[in-house]
Amino acid sequence: MPVVGVGTDVVDVERFVASLARTPGLRERLFTPAEATRGPASLAARFAAKEAVAKALGGPAGLGWHDAEVVSEESGRPRLELRGTVRAAADALGVAHVHVSLSHDAGIASAVVVLES
Repeated sequence: MPVVGVGTDVVDVERFVASLARTPGLRERLFTPAEATRGPASLAARFAAKEAVAKALGGPAGLGWHDAEVVSEESGRPRLELRGTVRAAADALGVAHVHVSLSHDAGIASAVVVLES
């Protein structure tokens, strides 16, 4: 399966938490209700994943934050669910498989997204 796109992003957890506290409604704008219940480092990693998927798609305009949702499988493994605007952008590139890896340590959260046809 050929790689269609790769994206990565890193987030300073403390700075991200300060942004959430400073900007009313930001949490609801960025995250689905299920994602929004997570702790600070997990939220920062999920934000990094949303940024990484946008980069992997080539940064098209008009992507909805809720249209890329990080869900956890029963095993704890993260999975990206694409819908709406993000799914349309992925379909236009022929994306059939989405891989995501999240990490957070020492105040930094990161995500890598690989898209395959």
